[in-house]
Amino acid sequence: MIADSPLDFIFRELFYRLPAYAGASDVYLKMEGFSVSGSIKVKTAMGLVEDLERRGAARPGRTTIVESSSGNLGIALSIVCGIKGYRFVCVTDPDTTGANILGMRAYGAEVIVVDRRDENGGYLGTRFARIREILAADPDAVWLDQSANPANKAVHARETAEEILAAFPAPDWLFLATGTTGTFVGCAETMRLRSPRTRIVAVEPEGSVTFEGSKAARRNIPGIGSSRRPGLVRPELADAVLHIDEASTVRTCRDFVRHHHLLIGGSTGSVLAGVRRMSHRFRPGETIVAISPDLGDKYLDSVYDDAWVAERIGPVEPPRDEAAS
Repeated sequence: MIADSPLDFIFRELFYRLPAYAGASDVYLKMEGFSVSGSIKVKTAMGLVEDLERRGAARPGRTTIVESSSGNLGIALSIVCGIKGYRFVCVTDPDTTGANILGMRAYGAEVIVVDRRDENGGYLGTRFARIREILAADPDAVWLDQSANPANKAVHARETAEEILAAFPAPDWLFLATGTTGTFVGCAETMRLRSPRTRIVAVEPEGSVTFEGSKAARRNIPGIGSSRRPGLVRPELADAVLHIDEASTVRTCRDFVRHHHLLIGGSTGSVLAGVRRMSHRFRPGETIVAISPDLGDKYLDSVYDDAWVAERIGPVEPPRDEAAS
């Protein structure tokens, strides 16, 4: 393979088979973290920016693209905007890892960190308020607004879902982490049309308010969940919604690297904790697919740092014997 652009480095059909990961069932983990930017968000970034271009709403060298991100989309947009010639401003918060902030700045983004919590205990409302200030001050600034932008779900409907179906034409189960819900809604809409018997499980952290009935609370692991209900969300597309506590996420991440020899990110840890929670419902021979949005290198100073975990989350059981889990 000879690439002409970093954006050519998207590995679309890479799955890590985990034998007997959930009881007697194998799990196929769709690995998005090996693509450029290190996460599934490179697809989102390309879809959002190319949508602006199709609509004539962005001009290279003049337009400032603005977005709220805890890191993965911010890094992806930093790359995409740099290649396409747009100034990019990312508004984020103190829960974003240092590696993500440094990565965005290295790629040329301007990073603004807000530190005041909103009424739901998170930072999303404060981030959005800062973005509105930027838009008011700069007539050439455009807000992508990933949590309400249909281009977010559209790119995953035509790409991520189709990539899964190319490998597994009729998966029995699909597990996805939810944040903006672009990946969840896009994949679920395609599955309902192409593989309607696939059971779709949305996974989010305790304290997220994406789905009705959830109570807002402080969350520490970035990249999953939301302190405001995303405009894109379609709850009826989920056959089940799981709320995973952060201690389980940390334990799953650490178990995984011990037994499967790969650092995974917090969202992936939550998804796999959800897979294990639902394992009693799997029947022999079923195909279980789970999306891994990113890898764990960006979480070394959080999920994998004992001091950070002790301060933010509290006691977490040590990695377990895989055979006993």
